Amino acid sequence: MSFLVLKAYWNLILFDLILARGNFAALYNKVRKYPVGNKPAVPDAVERICSAVDMACIWYWKEALCLQRSAATACLLKQYGVLAQVVIGAQQMPFKAHAWVEVDRRVVNDKPYTPEMYAVLDRC
Repeated sequence: MSFLVLKAYWNLILFDLILARGNFAALYNKVRKYPVGNKPAVPDAVERICSAVDMACIWYWKEALCLQRSAATACLLKQYGVLAQVVIGAQQMPFKAHAWVEVDRRVVNDKPYTPEMYAVLDRC
């Protein structure tokens, strides 16, 4: 397992613990205030980090929810100098909420058409 996958796994644990306490505000603030790294991002940083989070999710002992996965991805991207946002959206019928990560308004950890399926509620 690469170091990046281990960091992604750690982020999944951290955000799982926050969500287990029912503290959405803490998760939201952690993602919103997470500092962006000083170094410029390497050209393939987004792909490498998203792949590392996907791999960490495979090894995670339970299903990682979209909010947990997106928070972990966004913070890891920010750590490596990528300006990333978690986007939270919802659809009315049937009611369904979802979270994904965007970099420069481009979905990076989900299907590219995801924003067409949900009304955006917030970005952090």
